[in-house]
Amino acid sequence: MGIRKNLKKLNLLAIALVSLYLVIGVPKPAYAMHVMEGFLPVGWAAFWWVVSAPFIILGFVSLTRITKEKPQLKLLLGLAGAFAFVLSALKIPSVTGSCSHPTGTGLGAVLFGPLSMSVLGTLVLLFQALLLAHGGLTTLGANAFSMAIAGPFAAFWIYQLTMKISGKQRLAIFLAAALANLLTYIITSGQLALAFPAEVGGVMASFAKFAGIFAITQIPLAISEGLLTVLVWNWLQSYNPQELELLNLIKREHQNETIKSV
Repeated sequence: MGIRKNLKKLNLLAIALVSLYLVIGVPKPAYAMHVMEGFLPVGWAAFWWVVSAPFIILGFVSLTRITKEKPQLKLLLGLAGAFAFVLSALKIPSVTGSCSHPTGTGLGAVLFGPLSMSVLGTLVLLFQALLLAHGGLTTLGANAFSMAIAGPFAAFWIYQLTMKISGKQRLAIFLAAALANLLTYIITSGQLALAFPAEVGGVMASFAKFAGIFAITQIPLAISEGLLTVLVWNWLQSYNPQELELLNLIKREHQNETIKSV
């Protein structure tokens, strides 16, 4: 039993390391992604830093509590971060100064809650800015609010609501991941619209323009992300049920096996 448990942990670690290698180790051309460095006016960049900071601070408190109370979940935390890192690095140039890509934050939000994902998502954005020229440091607050805060909160609430209404967990996972992806880009469109209102029609006209351009690539990406997240969830249920049981996301399914072995 101990050997099997160690193999599961090694599986999680291997996936995280391979994922990071594929993104960092394989050369890729750099495009403008998330909201790129220096694109936002200084006032708006500072505003989004101020708005994001409380969520990130509370997220650190949440992560500290989780790792102290359940240290065996650290590898799963790493997997959630790696999943977001890999998916959000798959970029398709879209709106000038930004791009379309999956976010990968829905899985972590369902597993550990939106506050924890606010920290993991911000760290993902920080590493991408430093290592991949993906996003930026001045725009980190804005990118964190859209991808690491608004998206995960939406994913968490959508998951909880869908479970209450239907009780279908895979449907809840799919909707959480897909709709969190879409909300991230609605927020990004709003951020760009506020910073760059149209001469005719102002903020609303600018928002409609940005959101319309994003929708062309983002809607199919959101559906794809939802399906991929369900596949990863199925893998976790098959090979790491103990961690999901600790998080009260699945019921103990192996009680019968234990009784039979006794």
